[in-house]
Amino acid sequence: MARYHIETYGCTSNRGESRAIESALRDAGHYRVDGPEEADVAIMNTCTVVEKTERNMLRRAKELEAETADLIITGCMALAQGNDFREEGIDAQILHWDDVPTAVTNGECPTPGPGVEPVLDGVVGILPIARGCMSNCSYCITKFATGRVDSPSVDENVEKARALVHAGAKELRITGQDTGVYGWDKGDRKLPELLDRICTEIDGEFRVRVGMANPGGVHGIREELAAVFAEHDKLYNFIHAPVQSGSDEVLEHMRRQHRVDKFREIAETFDRELAYWTLSTDFIVGYPTETDEDHERSMELLREIRPEKVNVTRFSKRPGTDAADLKGLGGTLKKERSKEMSEAKMDIVAAAYDEMVGTEREVLVVQEGTGDSVKCRDEAYRQIIVQNATEHGLEPGDFARVKVTAHQTVYAFAEPVESQPEPREPTAA
Repeated sequence: MARYHIETYGCTSNRGESRAIESALRDAGHYRVDGPEEADVAIMNTCTVVEKTERNMLRRAKELEAETADLIITGCMALAQGNDFREEGIDAQILHWDDVPTAVTNGECPTPGPGVEPVLDGVVGILPIARGCMSNCSYCITKFATGRVDSPSVDENVEKARALVHAGAKELRITGQDTGVYGWDKGDRKLPELLDRICTEIDGEFRVRVGMANPGGVHGIREELAAVFAEHDKLYNFIHAPVQSGSDEVLEHMRRQHRVDKFREIAETFDRELAYWTLSTDFIVGYPTETDEDHERSMELLREIRPEKVNVTRFSKRPGTDAADLKGLGGTLKKERSKEMSEAKMDIVAAAYDEMVGTEREVLVVQEGTGDSVKCRDEAYRQIIVQNATEHGLEPGDFARVKVTAHQTVYAFAEPVESQPEPREPTAA
């Protein structure tokens, strides 16, 4: 669990985004501290109304960079003028509001609330399918809170999913510390069966997103899992498999249950089965035993696999973990490695979104955006913004066909494609 400090500038909309960020952070087990000096990560939600405001944002970002180990910048100026921060040499992650909670991690499993009950938030249904994990990562404090995996039956989770859909959920988010090992405690990994049954046994039009699944758990079911994705349009073509390092030596020191080749094989399997999909992964930079050569192996893996969504986290010690006893690398070195990887990541992600421009996509409107816009997800769970939503009659829960017109590195813009009227039968003269 991370200690975070958040600062919000600008309008009511920005304050609302910050509240949503904090809600997600608290749900994941992170907690707020009074100032950036005490925080593992500082979050700056920016405004860009006038030039003076922009100068103030850049000045404050420099101050926060010096005061905290890790800085995330989001909000209007970050998204509209992210290069301004880079040109000033500010070492920060520039992220969309929605991506901030995921980035505030230390490579740890997500930590849900005290139970595993489903939650309906607007048109999004959140379904925790199990609690705990099967890993023993050297840096993760979450395992002390959650323990080993405890999986309810497939029947029970299908019924919970059905209840969410009947209550109005249009997007089901399958969550857990490690969804790939669901059922392992009962002797068999059940994720493919669960997904297949949700898609075949529950009536209605909805989409399903699978949450984080460690490569060690996914690898053994990769063929079956990819086949289920290929069969069902209700499943977003999206997996989140955090590799954490491109060095087998570092992965061993981390006590991860996979090695780089297993991660490659997962990506290759989904590439064979799916023509259009999103691979999301995580890297931890600056693990105490990471050498320059290890870091370069991570860079090489990033450039080779080219995942469409990447979370880059600088290692920080968590009390009570084995990694906390290791002699850490210097903050400057970690910042340099993080900056190099983050810049490469942005190029890769931007290229993926650039390829979408000019294409048509089927999307689900998931939630309202800023101003008169809506946030949508396409079949690969890539974020697409449609502006002037009222004019187009779009609101959360709607499905639409859109044409991608532009992108802002980590999300795209699109306009609805007007449906063509049915041809009329010729009438008698």
